[in-house]
Amino acid sequence: MIRISFRQGLLLGFTVMVLLLGGAVVRSWLVVERLLEESRRASAQAVELTAAVEELSDRSIDIERSARQYLILDDPLLHQRFAAHLAQSAAVVDRLEQQAAEPLAPLLAGWRSVAEALRESLERKTGEDDLAPLLRRLSELNGSLNQARQRWIDAQSQAMLADLEQSRLRLGWQVAIALGTLPVVVLAMVWWLLRPIRQLESAIGRLGANRFDEEIRVGGPADLRQLGHRLDWLRLRLAELEADRERALRHVSHELKTPLTSLKEGVALLQDEVLGDLGENQREVVEILQHNVANLQQQIESLLSLNAAVFEARLLQPVRVDLASLIQRIVQRRELHAQSRQVSITVELGDLAIAVLDEEKLSVVLDNLLSNAIDFSPQGGVVRLLVRRGQAGLRFECIDQGPGIAPEDRQRIFDPFVQGRQAAPAPRQGSGVGLSIVRELVRRMGGQSGLESAERGAHFFVELPDEI
Repeated sequence: MIRISFRQGLLLGFTVMVLLLGGAVVRSWLVVERLLEESRRASAQAVELTAAVEELSDRSIDIERSARQYLILDDPLLHQRFAAHLAQSAAVVDRLEQQAAEPLAPLLAGWRSVAEALRESLERKTGEDDLAPLLRRLSELNGSLNQARQRWIDAQSQAMLADLEQSRLRLGWQVAIALGTLPVVVLAMVWWLLRPIRQLESAIGRLGANRFDEEIRVGGPADLRQLGHRLDWLRLRLAELEADRERALRHVSHELKTPLTSLKEGVALLQDEVLGDLGENQREVVEILQHNVANLQQQIESLLSLNAAVFEARLLQPVRVDLASLIQRIVQRRELHAQSRQVSITVELGDLAIAVLDEEKLSVVLDNLLSNAIDFSPQGGVVRLLVRRGQAGLRFECIDQGPGIAPEDRQRIFDPFVQGRQAAPAPRQGSGVGLSIVRELVRRMGGQSGLESAERGAHFFVELPDEI
């Protein structure tokens, strides 16, 4: 089976369109050239015919003059002049007959007969009364020839106009067929070329959403089919990698949590002095062990949370979101946290009302920013949450009055497990993955996150595209 590539398909489609339009143009040019040639030929023939008829009329006058003079003067020289005029007129008649002007043919034959009768009468030296009817007849024939010439010219003009009209209609049909076929060719090309592109786009979207269970099939040109096969190979490969990742995470989780649980229980037994009383130094060692075990457990859970956030970030579900209601729910979730730190939260929403965003992921982003801001705010401090429209879409800003971010931490504050050098006013338990989750979710939503310069406290911002 012949497989046409994308380039070959484009070339074939454009060739068909050029042939359709070019054929109509060439046909139009040929018709115009033919009509011009026929017009030139008809014009030349009409001019020649008119000149010949007028010349024949002039010769007839010369024939009549020389015939009357010969009858009156009986001069042989005048007879020779008559014969010369008659011969010249016969040559003109021959030219007219060669032009094949059908309406003139019987009149030319009659003109020859009258001219011959006039010659014979003149040779017999008949009287003026016998010659006069022949001369009148010759004059009438000249007038009839002039009228027949005009009728022939009019007939040729009518025939040319009819031919022009017929050619115009044929050309119009050809152009209409070409223009009618052209959209069909264009639509066929669009369908043949865009259908596999849409299939590729859909397949790439499914790969981005971690949907590896559906086979990728792409039709259309041979090279796009081959690309579809490569994408299907990539799908299988990604499915294997995803399965390996999940197995590795389950293995790590099991292999770390199981001994960690045993270690935690053992430390608890020691701390509760179930196995015997502990000395002061021993109790200090047990407390260090308990602290490190809790820290290790938190690190493992943070690692799993970060991995889950990265996985969930691939699945975007944009919906119409009421920003005021969303911000209110986020603030309410952090109300007890803020009260425990004696921190107040102010929201500045402006005139924004509805946006098209992934509500769940935006909630996680703002909740992490708000949680950090509350932890690092001093007692009685204020956390400001601003929402406004920026150049790239919606801009969310979280500003606190805490110690801020150290200059050496600004470039890596969004990296996993990085905690700033500035200490929080109150003890807090954190693993340093919150801002990493924020950056990953924002990036997946097509936005950007960052840190603004501030004289006091930290000033984080998030910019997201608004699809409304």
